[in-house]
Amino acid sequence: MPALCRDCLTRLDAEPRCTSCGSPRILAHPELFELTIAHMDCDAFYASVEKRDNPDLADKPVIIGGGRRGVVSTACYVARIRGVHSAMPMFKALKLCPDAVVIRPRMELYAEVSRLIRAMMEELTPAVEPLSLDEAFLDLGGTARLHGAPPAVMLAGLVRRMEDELGLAGSIGLSHNKFLAKVASDLDKPQGFSVIGRGETADFLRDRPVRMIWGVGDAGQAALESAGIRTFADLLRWDHRDLTARFGSMGDRLWHLARGQDTRRVSAHHPVKSISNETTFAEDTGNAEVLDGHLWRMAEKVSDRAKAKDRAGRVVMLKLKRADHGLLTRRQSLREPTQMADTIYRAARGLMDQAVRQGPFRLLGVGLSEIVAADDADRSADLLDPQAGRRRAAERATDRIRKRFGGDAILKGRALR
Repeated sequence: MPALCRDCLTRLDAEPRCTSCGSPRILAHPELFELTIAHMDCDAFYASVEKRDNPDLADKPVIIGGGRRGVVSTACYVARIRGVHSAMPMFKALKLCPDAVVIRPRMELYAEVSRLIRAMMEELTPAVEPLSLDEAFLDLGGTARLHGAPPAVMLAGLVRRMEDELGLAGSIGLSHNKFLAKVASDLDKPQGFSVIGRGETADFLRDRPVRMIWGVGDAGQAALESAGIRTFADLLRWDHRDLTARFGSMGDRLWHLARGQDTRRVSAHHPVKSISNETTFAEDTGNAEVLDGHLWRMAEKVSDRAKAKDRAGRVVMLKLKRADHGLLTRRQSLREPTQMADTIYRAARGLMDQAVRQGPFRLLGVGLSEIVAADDADRSADLLDPQAGRRRAAERATDRIRKRFGGDAILKGRALR
């Protein structure tokens, strides 16, 4: 059976240990050197960057996120063992892991590290489709002749290079389409490399839960369970017409995924559709001052992410979830694209003022949509707000200070509410 040593990249027949370097990290699969679609996912990316830059954190549980009323952006594997996970309210995370070191995200740093990893990927193939700062699809079809090695070897070399040059680990999923490649990358984290071949696809999927499908959230899972669908085997019992009639376009997608079929191409120019951030409160609140403090922090985070991606948005979005789980969404189109926290905050604040009486609220979110390149953003003068230009200049100066001295070097008073 074809096999590969993940440490020295020697190709060999399946053995317990590498015949060249003695490593036990042997990857063996009948289709190992034939598959070309991959998903690379950095392991606990934000937390790993922080541990790399501060060795004192190496064995400690680390949570990246906001204050007690914020949510977890990510957590290292030490914290995950205790039950902490992304999007968990911070107060719950700290109950599970009271000794955790909590660090506010440094988005500009993470974006710079992400660019370095992206450059490594693009040395292997131009077909790289980022999903976020820490994960991407790669299509290595047709690259074996260029590199003198099959895709599996190049991917093992990629994660080894990430470890050697950047001090960061990643997990690889390799398969024959995007859906299965992403599924595979989650099978053996951290530092995993998993393969799902064509010949095993049906058997692999049959008894798996449908919640493993990317994009099927809690509401989607509940809808499927109400139809008696919990596993891929359940999906296979449904006729295509009935599934589509019940679930619309999602039903068509599910019918094909149940059979391991995914015809989507890896697109190097997949556009960013929105940039957003949200938080779930420890207690429902309708207090305007408390909401205003959260609103500013959300606007800052959205701004930081837009700046890190060199993007701007033409529309500011506000999301509020009431105590009864009713959802309110509001949008405001801007005269020009923005990436400035001040502009995002002022637009979102106007939207919130219209909705605040419908509280109390359990969740607040702020975002940008209609995303464009930042080249032409935040250029025009505002005749109705003569101080806008001055505030922009102050924000740019603040960004430079934070980049040099850290995210907490300067805080606005409203951020402390």
